[in-house]
Amino acid sequence: MEKNQLQGSAKGKWIAIVAMFLLFAMISFVTNLAAPLGTIWKNNYDWSGMVGNFMNFLAYLFMGIPAGKMLQNIGYKRTAQWAMVVGLIGLVFQWLSGEVGADSAIFGISLNYYIYLLGAFICGFSVCMLNVVVNPMLNLLGGGGNKGNQLVQMGGSCNSLAGTITPLLVGMLIGQVTETTTISSVDLLLYIAMAVFALALFIITAVAIPEPNKTGKKVKYTHSPWNFRHTVLGVIGIFFYVGIEVGIPGVLIFYLSDSSASGITENATAVAGGIAAMYWLLMLVGRLTSSAISGKISSRTQLIFVASVAIALIVAAIFLPSDIRVSMPAYSAADGFSMCDVPMKALLLVLCGLCTSVMWGGIFNLAVEGLGKYTAQASGIFMMMVFGGGVMPLIQNWIADNAGYMTSYWLVVAMLAYLLYYGLIGSKNVNKDIPVDEVEESEVPDAV
Repeated sequence: MEKNQLQGSAKGKWIAIVAMFLLFAMISFVTNLAAPLGTIWKNNYDWSGMVGNFMNFLAYLFMGIPAGKMLQNIGYKRTAQWAMVVGLIGLVFQWLSGEVGADSAIFGISLNYYIYLLGAFICGFSVCMLNVVVNPMLNLLGGGGNKGNQLVQMGGSCNSLAGTITPLLVGMLIGQVTETTTISSVDLLLYIAMAVFALALFIITAVAIPEPNKTGKKVKYTHSPWNFRHTVLGVIGIFFYVGIEVGIPGVLIFYLSDSSASGITENATAVAGGIAAMYWLLMLVGRLTSSAISGKISSRTQLIFVASVAIALIVAAIFLPSDIRVSMPAYSAADGFSMCDVPMKALLLVLCGLCTSVMWGGIFNLAVEGLGKYTAQASGIFMMMVFGGGVMPLIQNWIADNAGYMTSYWLVVAMLAYLLYYGLIGSKNVNKDIPVDEVEESEVPDAV
């Protein structure tokens, strides 16, 4: 397919780009909805706060490789369409959890909680498919190269912006979690999400979406990404990284929402949402900064630096006394704007957003370095390892429930220590003797 065919008409191309930006934002919106909604369920079941988040990321384990095969077999447009339909279904189930099932129970747990978890799991399938689509699609629409990468960075900024807004909006709508607070308290947010998914589905269906040219050939592999030590260690790094990225603000929301722990007595959930929003805003700042300096500063250097700084910030937050506080503005739908005292340690944790913002790109680039024809296979494995964002925060939440919120952050320190090791030692390619450029091909049908 020629380059001008990939880009299509100027008007159609920009409509498609806007649609991809919307989808990039929805990836973050759906992902970051789980933790603040968890404050509602945690009010009913102490252990339940991160289970919705776990279900969302569990879907990646099952859908990572199938999503890549969907992209190969049915193309970008149809994969995106299916992803949006699935996302709509998942959001409908989450909405239903606030409307039905509260009066029924299975094994002592209300039926509506099971409905919510099913919705979170379905949304996870959608987000996984969208992740497979939007990055390469934006690169194609930009024509590849630097312009394609620029569009991907812009899409990532939309992703971070949605991550900033989501916990802020949930906190504003809830204000303070009480015994009467239910998922229906955030119905407005779910309606908006469903409307955006429906709009994006309409746009994608209406415009021409470019597809990569099919060669009709299949590559034969004599090895796999698992034969490269630096790739295997990078896969573990991605698993831990997503756990770090989600766990830091997720447990922070629970900590600040718990008045007995944080000392915030009014609109604690609104305050927690606002503080968590700052974390995602700093991730946006960090990504923009990294895109500006990455031409001069290597991924390895960036990863080593941010892992070291993040460890220092979290250790300081763990040991800093809770009575050292700072005044912060907060907003709730009921009381409007007000000032409240927030533990300083919360702001140290928020600053970690600057560090986590550049880790994914750094780990991915280091892990696929020198892979050649095995890069595509490695990308599918990485998508599966996003599952770490469900497992590690769930473990951290269990530690928080049994040993205290701040104690749980030692798990994050341990994961960051691994990333520091990976940057210093584990990222070195010691398998350079494996041939990665000699490609044997055989004729196969277009759809494989």
